[in-house]
Amino acid sequence: MKRRINAIWAGDGSNGKGTLNAQSGAFNDMPYTFKTRFENDNGTLGTNPEELIAAALAGCFNMKLSFVLNEANLSPEELNTDAILTFEDGKILSIELNLNGKVSNISEDKFIELANEAKDNCPISGVLNCKILLKATLV
Repeated sequence: MKRRINAIWAGDGSNGKGTLNAQSGAFNDMPYTFKTRFENDNGTLGTNPEELIAAALAGCFNMKLSFVLNEANLSPEELNTDAILTFEDGKILSIELNLNGKVSNISEDKFIELANEAKDNCPISGVLNCKILLKATLV
């Protein structure tokens, strides 16, 4: 399996602009700029590499946890994960996963154990060079 993303950038780092295109068509000509990367607390349309990394980790983690739960003969009703990426001094320091899971017939201790197994073994976790923290809550 191979996945392709096309990134185009024009201009200098502070004033330039770019677009991202996904092979899947999930996004086409998605803008990214200095502002969407470093100053986008007000929701300006556009994304940034760090947001995409956090999204990739949260999505991969949820899917991996679903498989781990299935292996334990459990089926989640819902896995809702927020990923909070911390970026300082040009480096991704950590990503905190905040999971709320609805799973019947499981203790909270077992849920946390399986969630940590998923965190440690999802494919995206394996390529990241930062701390990945997990707070798991069974609801």
